[in-house]
Amino acid sequence: MDRVLNLSAYRFVALADLPGWRERVLVHAAGLKGTLLLAEEGINLFLAGPPDTLRGFVAWLRAQPPFAGLETKESWSDELPFRRLKVKVKREIIRMNHPTIRPQQRRAPVLDAQTLARWLDTGRDDAGREVVTLDTRNAFEVDAGRFRGALDWRLQRFSDFPAAVRAQAAALAGKTVVSYCTGGIRCEKAALVLQEAGVESVFQLDGGILKYFEQTGGQHFEGRCFVFDERQLLDAALQPAGPA
Repeated sequence: MDRVLNLSAYRFVALADLPGWRERVLVHAAGLKGTLLLAEEGINLFLAGPPDTLRGFVAWLRAQPPFAGLETKESWSDELPFRRLKVKVKREIIRMNHPTIRPQQRRAPVLDAQTLARWLDTGRDDAGREVVTLDTRNAFEVDAGRFRGALDWRLQRFSDFPAAVRAQAAALAGKTVVSYCTGGIRCEKAALVLQEAGVESVFQLDGGILKYFEQTGGQHFEGRCFVFDERQLLDAALQPAGPA
């Protein structure tokens, strides 16, 4: 069979009429497989299917005012990594249980992949501060691969992150902290929590590990990236790398 296009995207944006959005998405996503989440804080999707069908759906989505300019990350596989299409309305598109964090209203500073790679070459940012990468994923994901020397707080779920920040914030004083995750969505909330806890120099890695792989080839990253579909692991070329 022809190769399958896999696509992930998210956007924090204020949404209303979630049942209406769900019905429209179900109509326009016909022929695709995967998961799409809708919440008052935005949209999060992992979809796969024929390239023309999937890109046609994304074109429709971008034509809707809340999602204009939606950035996507693409990869390829020989088989469909999802068995069916699920479109769900949720309280959060990435659950943190920390209602004061509202990324649909503001973002923490974003760091591009090339700049992070350059900083990690020396361990310092452009102001001379020590650079620390902070993995915001769950422990089992970190075990598959992470940035060399990254902080790993052994999270069991993302809702554990705010308490971990409160316990660890003092150790981050004077350092530049770059939060990262698979595709960028956790990084956004994580960076805001770090700012809320008083960490002065905070960035989120733009597009997460997947965009970093795409733009740098994975330098400074050890292992593979866990993904929540039947591929399980991706290598730095964004190719399926076998079971976890």
